[in-house]
Amino acid sequence: MSAYYLKESKGEKVFYILNYIFLFVLSLTTLYPLYHVIIASVSDGNKLIAHSGLLFKPVGGFTLEAYTAVLTNPNILNGYLNTVFLLAVGITLQVAMTALGAYFFSRRNVLFKNVLMFLIVFTMFFEGGIVPFFLVCKDLSLINKRMSLVLPFLVSAYNMIIMRTSFASIPASLEESAKLDGAKHIDILFKIVLPLSKAVIAVMILYYGVGIWNSWFWASVFLRDREKYPLQLILREILIANDMSAMETTVDDVGIGESIKYATILVATLPILMVYPFLQRYFVKGVMIGAIKG
Repeated sequence: MSAYYLKESKGEKVFYILNYIFLFVLSLTTLYPLYHVIIASVSDGNKLIAHSGLLFKPVGGFTLEAYTAVLTNPNILNGYLNTVFLLAVGITLQVAMTALGAYFFSRRNVLFKNVLMFLIVFTMFFEGGIVPFFLVCKDLSLINKRMSLVLPFLVSAYNMIIMRTSFASIPASLEESAKLDGAKHIDILFKIVLPLSKAVIAVMILYYGVGIWNSWFWASVFLRDREKYPLQLILREILIANDMSAMETTVDDVGIGESIKYATILVATLPILMVYPFLQRYFVKGVMIGAIKG
């Protein structure tokens, strides 16, 4: 058998070469900030302050002093525990409530379904504002409580629409056969719909999880006690407010403080970078399923 090969023209070869060069440069510009943070976190803080320009190797020699200060700091560890608590409770409740709402709106012949769906979509474009929202949470006695970062944000309209569309794409014959066997709606949801929607559930876990992990604004609004602060609020104090007192460290703040900033960024970012590859294979599939009109 003879194989037929298409000969590339000079223009195509030039295009491929330029394309590879462009992608290589784009990869460098994307990866270098992370590399810069890693190198700066293991550099000598005093010499890092005086350094200017790009970093290619640790300044002043390799040192883990910043990581020691970060990992032994009670505020950082307490912030981690608070964030893990919010992740565990928040993701569980948010995915559960979103699934219940999505299942309801994915059923056929639901009374006033279109009107209710319009009201939910309306909240995506218009809202009451921060002050009314704060006053409502205050009247519900949620101020200075960790659950104030979970309960008011249980359902995202955007996420529920994605999950609803995914549920609606499941064949109606499965639901009809289950009803013939005496299954209730709760049985259909947990024994048929959710097992067939693992991809979109993984997407919801990723969406809600990243949202909780990166959240700091509402924590700064609702929380008063420092021991209840999530990790990102501690990180903000260190990076934005330049408040090294949040570290409660006895070392030289001016020196090691500069490398502590980078070490804190890496410590706060690493968990998401480690979890994302396990959910990535579901991500595109789940979003595409939710994007198909049912």
